[in-house]
Amino acid sequence: MRLILIGFGAVGQGFAKLLHEKANNLRATVGFEASIVGVATATRGNLYCADGLDIPALLSAAEAGSFASYPAGASLQRDLSVTDMIAPGAADALLELSPTNLETAQPALETCYRALDAGMHLVLANKGPVALHYADLGARAGACGLQMRCEATVMAGTPTMQLAQEALAGCQIQSARGILNGTTNYILTQMESGESYHAALEKAQALGYAEADPSGDVDGWDAAGKLLILANALFGSRLTMGDLQVSGIGGIGADDINLAREQNQRYKLIAQASPSGGMVKAMRLPVSDPLASVGGATNAITLETDLLGAITLIGAGAGSRETGAALLADLLAIQRCQCNQADASA
Repeated sequence: MRLILIGFGAVGQGFAKLLHEKANNLRATVGFEASIVGVATATRGNLYCADGLDIPALLSAAEAGSFASYPAGASLQRDLSVTDMIAPGAADALLELSPTNLETAQPALETCYRALDAGMHLVLANKGPVALHYADLGARAGACGLQMRCEATVMAGTPTMQLAQEALAGCQIQSARGILNGTTNYILTQMESGESYHAALEKAQALGYAEADPSGDVDGWDAAGKLLILANALFGSRLTMGDLQVSGIGGIGADDINLAREQNQRYKLIAQASPSGGMVKAMRLPVSDPLASVGGATNAITLETDLLGAITLIGAGAGSRETGAALLADLLAIQRCQCNQADASA
């Protein structure tokens, strides 16, 4: 499987390291072989080599800050535009790993459509295109006989989408509610330990959980983007940001935390959706609720089903290797589907 990566930050590099480290094992156990043939970035440059790029050299050049240091080769093309790189026959799958835009999903959305038109499967860690255009992307992929997968957009490597869409395929999922933002969960956990909101936020920023401008996390928008993906994937909704009620954790103080504790409750920023709509809001949960026990930067989700009742999944919601693992899982799922189709037609 030949891959083009759009973006090569922490997630792209984490994925490349996993692909290199596990190459022999994947080949031996599931017959999976993949090469990165193209990488496009906003700051380091672009590289394309039909024969495959050398991953250690690629990682070394990325660490140096520019692909200019990547070794020259006869078939290597430097600074090929994204438009020219995404051409029919150039690759089998495109991984969209560029920064998320939850207002327009651009320029990633146009890149995704171009990849589908060129015959490439889509695997996304970028939330924008699937948060805003999940149904359209899925329909276009299906019409082209391709797959669009986005496990990495919700709870990183914790297999939320696979659980809901595959393992629970015989169930009707009636609702989903969860802790989908690790930054706010970390801040609330620290506040329970006696820290102020601002001190907890500063610590989250120092640890890399929160950006210099943390509004996307603390005001609930990151969780809202993930909730849109879940709602549209699980319920066939066509919700937009305007359909959601969204608020964050900025109004929660020490008195609120202490009052909740006295009543055997904990504050969590909860994203919840059902076929009728969705919301993101800081809520007090009884300590008996499985989501209430989830601390730190960990994520969790509870799916209410008709056959099995409530199923709660807890795991990492961020991290380069964790998100890279989700990308790898999606590629393996694409391969399994292709093998099944080949067997069926044989």
